[in-house]
Amino acid sequence: MKKLSTFFVLLLSVFAFAQSTITGTVSDEDGKPVPSASVTVEEPGKDAIIAYSITNSKGEYKVTFTTAEPNVDLKIKAFNQKPLQKSVKNQDSSQNFALESDATEIKEVKIKTKMITKRGDTISYDLKAFESKADRTLADVLKKIPGIDVNPDGSVLYQGEPINKFYVNGKDLMEGGYGTINNSLPKDAVQKVEVMENHQPVKILQDKVPSENAAINVKLKNSVTMTGRGEAGTGFGEPWLWNLKLTPMFFGQKNQWVINYKTNNNGETVEKEGNILSFGNRYEGRRGNVSQNDWLNVENASTPNLPEKRYLMNNVHYLSANLLTNPFKSKDWELKANASYTNNAVSRESYTENTDFLSNTKYLTNISNKFYTDKAKGELIFTKNAKKGFFKNVTTFSQFWNADRADVNRNDIYGTRNGAEAIESPTTSFQNSLSTIIPWKEKLVNVMSYISFQDDHQTLDISPSSYLKFKSYKDSLGFQHFLFEDTDAVRQKLRIKTLEINHSASVGFTAKNWTFTPEVGFNYSNDQLNTEFSTLTNSTFSPYGNDYNNNLKFTNAVPYASLGINFKSNSWMLYSQFPFNFNNIKADDPERNVAKSINKLTFEPMVFAQYTFASFWKASANANMNYNFGSTNDSYAGYIFTSPTSPSAMSADNPIPETRSKSVGTKLEYRNPLNNLFGNIGYRYSKTNRNIIGNSINDGSGFILTNFRELDNQSNSNSASVEIGKYFPSFKTNASLSFNNSVSKSDQLTTDLNNEEYFFVNKNTSQTAGLKFNNTYFSWMSIDYNLSFSWSHQVNQFNDSKNSGFNHNLSTYFYPVENHTIGFTWDQINSGNNLTTYNNAFYDLSYQYSWAKKKIDFELKWMNIGNRKVFERFATSAISESYTRMELRPSQVMFTVKFNFK
Repeated sequence: MKKLSTFFVLLLSVFAFAQSTITGTVSDEDGKPVPSASVTVEEPGKDAIIAYSITNSKGEYKVTFTTAEPNVDLKIKAFNQKPLQKSVKNQDSSQNFALESDATEIKEVKIKTKMITKRGDTISYDLKAFESKADRTLADVLKKIPGIDVNPDGSVLYQGEPINKFYVNGKDLMEGGYGTINNSLPKDAVQKVEVMENHQPVKILQDKVPSENAAINVKLKNSVTMTGRGEAGTGFGEPWLWNLKLTPMFFGQKNQWVINYKTNNNGETVEKEGNILSFGNRYEGRRGNVSQNDWLNVENASTPNLPEKRYLMNNVHYLSANLLTNPFKSKDWELKANASYTNNAVSRESYTENTDFLSNTKYLTNISNKFYTDKAKGELIFTKNAKKGFFKNVTTFSQFWNADRADVNRNDIYGTRNGAEAIESPTTSFQNSLSTIIPWKEKLVNVMSYISFQDDHQTLDISPSSYLKFKSYKDSLGFQHFLFEDTDAVRQKLRIKTLEINHSASVGFTAKNWTFTPEVGFNYSNDQLNTEFSTLTNSTFSPYGNDYNNNLKFTNAVPYASLGINFKSNSWMLYSQFPFNFNNIKADDPERNVAKSINKLTFEPMVFAQYTFASFWKASANANMNYNFGSTNDSYAGYIFTSPTSPSAMSADNPIPETRSKSVGTKLEYRNPLNNLFGNIGYRYSKTNRNIIGNSINDGSGFILTNFRELDNQSNSNSASVEIGKYFPSFKTNASLSFNNSVSKSDQLTTDLNNEEYFFVNKNTSQTAGLKFNNTYFSWMSIDYNLSFSWSHQVNQFNDSKNSGFNHNLSTYFYPVENHTIGFTWDQINSGNNLTTYNNAFYDLSYQYSWAKKKIDFELKWMNIGNRKVFERFATSAISESYTRMELRPSQVMFTVKFNFK
């Protein structure tokens, strides 16, 4: 808490100087208002703008600033008017100006667009100012803009935080799954990109319920645009390589659509483009990425911390379609239909040497995997988003037919063992979310409903059964040997049916800048878990015993009442919720003597406040507290082999787990489009208390039994981060620096082979420093460079280790002759400790010829020139350390034709 207090003192020092606001009007000699006149505030004798404003159509302006100077210079400039400067006192005042005309005969006009402009909460970026000759898509250029980061899946971060909406010409076609557009929209079709800070997507709530998130609006050059991006490639390697991408797009005033088909086996992930990357606003209802309840798993080979293209052995087909139309004359109503299908096969292999500190043993594991993904998703969305009302209904259906395989070779204290593992996991999922806001006199009535049903079937086969030989802690009598009879295989079956229902109603009252929203609701969930463990002899499966069966019903009924208090003014924004939850939870399994319940009233407030000052600064703080009372995952009492090496169970005598979490954070942001400077500094502290702790018992061979004990334990973390970025127009360079420091502590419990328990604190301190820059100053070259250093120090009674990492990526493009590009990429990833370091370097080389007239690129690319086939990594955990060697994609050559649809 001392660190937190220090940070607040630093933050409060920002407000040490008084803030002043000057308002007024700007008119011409005839008394007519002068729109679009610039009003800047400067400190006397200094050529540095501390605040600015632009007059509206009525010639009105308002400028707020903070400075210690007793007087400031107010400067007014407008086209065809003489500039005016006036010294005024540093205090709130009203200043009106009448400008003298100063018409000038213009012999030659050169129009130069500003690369960054700001109007209100909207910052506009001219894409032409940031692009390089090698860029082809919107994502290529966005990652060069100060204050914006783009992840490989196309997701966008602004000032380090995810955006809440991604619009094209003001329309939200993708409903959060915007990765397809970001990665495939040609940059030549885009006029500018707008960042809308503090964006409230529900129009009827604008100026009533504030938002802390930003949104992006992509403005195309034409109001009706037919465009898109395509690629077709083939390659030389083992096996034969292919890559095909076809993404046509249409953006009109009433209709928009995107069709996307991508397939490859060259290591490129394309199916993640269908993920929902932004989730809008809570008043829009509830949406999320549908996933399976992955209770059962085969042993998984490790993956390196590399771009997936370096190690992903895939064979993927991904097809999606998104449609938006206005079904009625009113443009407020929109109908959206989204559908996608994924078929993917992934191979993976790794070798690991683990050292266990407790037992002082070492075991070796070689895992070879095959993962098969087969899923379909359909979604229908009907919305009305208007100033006089809001309606949104989302219906989603998903079906999975996934399967995983593993072949494992182990060498441990029992000798050498081989196991074959297989999972079949079909899942059916259905969700419907409804939210509507209806104006009633001066009030707003909001009704929300969410219904979800999911049915997961999972079957894990392990062959032979002798593979499961290992020791585990049973009770005070000593050790139990998990050695099943010598049969062909064992089978773990699991089925869980999940029903979730959420209903709520609220009424919003507005008084001046305040909005009060009392809300009542009812949340209900029901899980039915059935598991069975059996052995296979002569093609017949037989149940193994009651200790391995579950028939658990877990219900959670939570009626609640909440009060939302929101405030919005020119400088202040407050968003808060104060809910009282009446938790009624039951876990019943008569066969296992499980009969647990809890009835408890909890108060779980959340507050976010933001203050904007001196035109370019934002200071914010947030705090929240919540309770979690466990779930089906930690309430069953019969053993479940969630993995062949990790059986686990909760004691029937333990209470329902209770977790209490608190967190507080602050952030200070600076965004100055006048000098292209962006930065932020943040701090967060969190603390979690639990009444149940997992007790992990490793018998020294890597087979881990986990049971759960009733024991108070806690964890806490402190993290501070800073980032600053600037665009240098003279050098056509965008550069940023970042640093993060975090300290975390957590209580842990483990038991050794001598039945001795250890309750200890594990402390982890880590730092990360990063540098990013790109440069397009030279007409014959462009550079993109990312660099990061990381350090960590882990301390507990078994381990005192220091690890370090180094990661950098250099992409350089040379343009020796018009329409010819030579590219070079260097990825370097190092890891290790104070004794050993593993260096992993990768090099790529490419040549591209551009047929400018047809906008077609022909690319020849050589990946992994050094033909590095494995990646090496050293890592430590609380009570063990490991060396891992992972299989990589070999050297490969691809020839690709890239083109725009129009």
